[in-house]
Amino acid sequence: MMSMDSSTVLQHPRRNLGNRYRSQAARFVKLANKDPSRQEENLAWAEQNAQQAVLYDFTDERNWRCLAEIKSLRKDGDGLRLVLEDLFTVLGRDPDRLNQLIGVDHLKVGLELLEAAFLTDSLNPDSWFSKMDENSIQSFAKRCTSLDFTDQRANIIYGRRLERIRQSGQEELFIELVHHLLAHRPANHELWMELGRLHERRNEIDQAWLCYDHVQQITPSNEVRDLFLSRLHAKMDGKSEVPWSGPSLETRSDFLKRMQSLSHVSRLEEKETEDEVITDTYEVTQRRKLENLIESGESAEAFFMARSLVTSGESWAEELMIKAQKSL
Repeated sequence: MMSMDSSTVLQHPRRNLGNRYRSQAARFVKLANKDPSRQEENLAWAEQNAQQAVLYDFTDERNWRCLAEIKSLRKDGDGLRLVLEDLFTVLGRDPDRLNQLIGVDHLKVGLELLEAAFLTDSLNPDSWFSKMDENSIQSFAKRCTSLDFTDQRANIIYGRRLERIRQSGQEELFIELVHHLLAHRPANHELWMELGRLHERRNEIDQAWLCYDHVQQITPSNEVRDLFLSRLHAKMDGKSEVPWSGPSLETRSDFLKRMQSLSHVSRLEEKETEDEVITDTYEVTQRRKLENLIESGESAEAFFMARSLVTSGESWAEELMIKAQKSL
């Protein structure tokens, strides 16, 4: 099965293309049923189109269902397992869900697992939110602290869910949970902008600046931080002798350290030996940690760690910050 984590192709779901490829897949399935002599050939074409449907619109459950059913028709148990693994990645890599795929006959229970996932965790944000009550929202909030949002698609799915929570008036919960998404996908500048605007409306100046500053850091051509400062100075209109220029160094450092902590995806920690602690300087130790994070693919955690170091005056970390930023 082709990889569907293709940020170069996918920025946002393209429903029209998803519908088109799913319709083509359905036509090839019909042809396969009509002509047994060319059944395998037509099912292969059907599968290729179904894969494209999921690639272009992973938010439509019909596209996943179409692909899974074709895998089942082709008696491709391993392929069906990969479809489920990919779906569960989009849903945040819940360990309990992934464990369901171990030691089972996917041709027997695969489609059932797919429908169970949609029933309890709909990809449609409106359908998902319509089933939520106070207890289920609290359970969802708890789950968010342990899920993996590094996949761009998971960030989009959960971002839409959090937007429904915000629209329902639960701004505090939105702010708390959205940091988990942003920590795992620091390059999601649209969500950073939304959070910054929310903080600005709430007159939470430090937090708004931190969001806008992050956007300008990852997209220097977007001068949202500077524009925010201009709006702020215009409101002050000479009421302060010293124009406000940003949060304190301590506030910035605390923010970056918190984002680094939230960006941590469960993995084996590398323990330093006593000799390393004694002989290595602070810079050498921190540099090694950063390099290990980047090499292991933990670019988000490395980025926030490096920014925190640069903010604290460790200029040597800027090179590694830029390197991590390029991998976001």
